[in-house]
Amino acid sequence: MELAFGLVVLVSVAVALAAGARRLGVGEPFVLTVAGVVASYLPLVPEFDVEPELVLLGLLPPLLYTTAIRTSLIDFRPKKVSITLLSVGLVLFTAFAVGGVVYWLLPVPFSAAVAIGAIVAPPDAVAATAVARRVGMPRRIVTLLEGESLFNDATALVTLRTAVAAMAGSVTMWEAGADFLRAAGFGALVGFAAALVLSFLRRRINDPVLDTSVSLLAPWIAYLPAEAIHGSGVIAVVICGLILGHGAPKWQSAASRIAEHTNWRTIQFLLESAVFLLIGLQVRHIVEAAWHSGLPHTTLLITCAVVLVTVVVVRPIWVFPATYFAWTIEGKRQGKPKPPWTGPAVVGWAGMRGVVTLAAALLLPSDTPELATLRLLAVVVVGGTLLLQGLSLPTLVRLLRLRGPSQAEDLLQEANLLQQATTAGLAALEANIVPETPPDVVDALRNRVVVRAQSAWELLGRSESQRVTPSGEYRRLRLAMLAAERDVVLRIRDSGAIDQEVLQAVMATLDLEESTIDRIAEADDDDGLPLSAPLTAGACEHLRDAPTVRKPDHPDACDECLEDGLVWVHLRMCLECGHVACCDSSPGNHATKHFNDTGHPVMRSVEPGESWRWCYIDELLG
Repeated sequence: MELAFGLVVLVSVAVALAAGARRLGVGEPFVLTVAGVVASYLPLVPEFDVEPELVLLGLLPPLLYTTAIRTSLIDFRPKKVSITLLSVGLVLFTAFAVGGVVYWLLPVPFSAAVAIGAIVAPPDAVAATAVARRVGMPRRIVTLLEGESLFNDATALVTLRTAVAAMAGSVTMWEAGADFLRAAGFGALVGFAAALVLSFLRRRINDPVLDTSVSLLAPWIAYLPAEAIHGSGVIAVVICGLILGHGAPKWQSAASRIAEHTNWRTIQFLLESAVFLLIGLQVRHIVEAAWHSGLPHTTLLITCAVVLVTVVVVRPIWVFPATYFAWTIEGKRQGKPKPPWTGPAVVGWAGMRGVVTLAAALLLPSDTPELATLRLLAVVVVGGTLLLQGLSLPTLVRLLRLRGPSQAEDLLQEANLLQQATTAGLAALEANIVPETPPDVVDALRNRVVVRAQSAWELLGRSESQRVTPSGEYRRLRLAMLAAERDVVLRIRDSGAIDQEVLQAVMATLDLEESTIDRIAEADDDDGLPLSAPLTAGACEHLRDAPTVRKPDHPDACDECLEDGLVWVHLRMCLECGHVACCDSSPGNHATKHFNDTGHPVMRSVEPGESWRWCYIDELLG
């Protein structure tokens, strides 16, 4: 009972602190860790002894899996050399660099020094991505950090296992290398096999509850068999998650995907919050054990400081040359420009350590020389990197003026993608109409997808338009209607006049509709840069030949709307003749009518802060 109560209090406090950190705009890992350290010195707070198996088996697989299923294989492939250099090369480089320093400063065998080097080597993506979400790092950097985190834990744990075996004097250099490759290979094979089995099952499961249940078991279905055959369970989970996440749109129903997404986001939030609070709660008794271990205090303090500096400095030393080497292999052949130095600078500074480091420190054998000191080194590296790098990383991003993802640009790409999907959907509608199909059904379906596409375009240009958009009014009025409908249903429920199952079915219908009504998004384009879109791959000749600017015939107004007494939503300009007309969401739809009358293929937005162009013929954004 006491254990259950302690867990409830731990999770509740962690969630409350994480929520407070989000509201204040402060890094969640730092707030939770500091709170844990402070709490560990309070007399009423009991000592939390974290079993390494709890972290490595209970926390690590689900955290890796939830990251893997959200990682795009399409984005992963072009960066495979960069990610490999970071997740394998950098971990090994850090492990031996720290190992050399520890071997020089402490009376421990080299294998034990390499073991602690492997323990402190892998950065924690939870901490880095938490900062990335808050400050808005460029997506290419976030993708690289997430890709690194998927495999660096596997490299570190396999290296640690090999070093522990070497401490017993039973492993040679060649055997250590073979064990490393064997663990990675077995882990990849098990992960691939687990993904095949789970995908076979999920293709045949239509019930979202059953499908979600399978999803919750997936990390351990991959992890446990891999560990049983001495493979890397971490690699197995990552491979399995990458494959299942990539195939989910084909293998799962929409209801299953929505349920899985919501459930794993909730699990990730709870685990991440609890993990960093646990890190802080471990500090007190680890520090006290090392302080009274018999090692001279001066040596202890110097070792902690030098190891922390080594961990921080080694990363950029590796990242800069690795970045440009990877560009030579991957990007130069594809004609990509040489990466600016600002990207490697941020990646090199985003080296915060986390719970895997502490959990791995607990895996050291009890007869390891200077065990208490080695565990303290892990705590110092975790706390030091969270404090030093975690707090300064947002400032570094701002000083380097790295531009994060703009919500306005995302909305533009979303509108473009929805427009292409709408065109395909309308073509499928026309192809499947039969003589018996009622015309009203066809019109309703056609209007539904057209309005959906138009509503996405309406979210652009908000800084200029003070008028209410059609989709915005639809959302406002429909939400008011749903609120009134729900009140009536609840009043009838309270009267007891209707069966509960009937009421639940009606409530589910209302909830489903409300969940599909997109809230009006605020375009976040405060960086002062124009909202534009690069030429789409294989862009049409009309976009290539069209100019980017043209003198408008009547700026800031649609003449046709003024003549007809209509109100426009957004304005577009023909890049052939400069004619300004209203968008498709406007009642007059004069820009498209101008294209139909003249055949001029390309228009551009003339909303303030926007410079994107659109080809009517090929329906491409450029």
